[in-house]
Amino acid sequence: MGFADLSIAEIPAADNLPVEQVFTLCARLEIAYKNQNTCLALEDAKAVILAILSARSNLDTTG
Repeated sequence: MGFADLSIAEIPAADNLPVEQVFTLCARLEIAYKNQNTCLALEDAKAVILAILSARSNLDTTG
């Protein structure tokens, strides 16, 4: 498995989300990490980003 060139802290930066939200997603998705500087495996980074996009899409459609 390859690694994405993204740390946990970089993922929410583009959407102005708190890094704690990514920690919560990592816990829910059972993705291991040490801290906000942890670089995620490519598949894990994709899963987190898709979860963020899905949540945003749900908010856009509900109001």
